[in-house]
Amino acid sequence: MAETDIKVLLVEDHTMIRMGTALVLEKADGITLIAQAEDGQQGVDLAKELLPDVILMDIGLPVIDGIEATRQIKDANLDTKILIFTSRDNDDDVFAALAAGADGYIMKGATPEQLTSAIIAVNEGTAWLDPAIARLVLSSVQKQKASETPSSVDYKTAKNSFGLTDREMEVLALIVDGLSNPEIAEKLFITRATAKAHVHSILQKLYVDDRTQAAVTAMREGLV
Repeated sequence: MAETDIKVLLVEDHTMIRMGTALVLEKADGITLIAQAEDGQQGVDLAKELLPDVILMDIGLPVIDGIEATRQIKDANLDTKILIFTSRDNDDDVFAALAAGADGYIMKGATPEQLTSAIIAVNEGTAWLDPAIARLVLSSVQKQKASETPSSVDYKTAKNSFGLTDREMEVLALIVDGLSNPEIAEKLFITRATAKAHVHSILQKLYVDDRTQAAVTAMREGLV
């Protein structure tokens, strides 16, 4: 294992899916599969013991489900990113997983390349939402806003309630689009240090811990 490899823990109860996913991970450059778990509790225990960089977490797990396992791992303050890997795409599961602290959400129908990209992205601190999930979140937000009879001042009110500057709004929109700090810097013609500073300020103003939560908050509050 190279020193730069991303250490991954796979938590999946279905044997064939676990074996197939493990094969994909073992072939991926820059990624090392360090362990596999068959239930949520085992996933929590291995996470605390092995301290993986990224956990690939199913939701429908025995003993405790993936959402509760995610919550327990995040509550333990481990420096570990959690990428939800599931076939479930209903509103309740998606928002529950994100609320539990998940760093990303990818569907099991994703290609090996998409899965690898998602693991690398969340490891680097970039929010990753499967396109299908992003559409689901956005659709839910739009329905909520429509039921609230929005006015022309909603955007300004929401923005001002968080105290975001115009530049921070630009950066936030790019976070929602899934861009990393270097990509944001290139897009806005600013230094990486400046991009990082803007992201840090945004997280503080939105009262969230990571980029995924910032993206969800931005869509929920109508900031983007």
